[in-house]
Amino acid sequence: MATVDKIRNGLIDKILSIRNKDFLVALDKLISSSESESEIIELTDEQKLMLEMSEKDIQNGKLISQDAMNKRNLEWLNAM
Repeated sequence: MATVDKIRNGLIDKILSIRNKDFLVALDKLISSSESESEIIELTDEQKLMLEMSEKDIQNGKLISQDAMNKRNLEWLNAM
């Protein structure tokens, strides 16, 4: 797996080769908007309750694999 520095340097190299101003403006907006994602988001009581219920399910072993969920979803879609 690439280190953060390798990824960053690769991105810098790619950005330096871009000549399309509109693309660079859009990329700048994308990068700038990701900075605001570090803000603390307050959860509602309902969201907190759902997370607590999920934790209890995990503790009680009420889990399903991604493959089993995919199969269940396909069966449900095909039944429609």
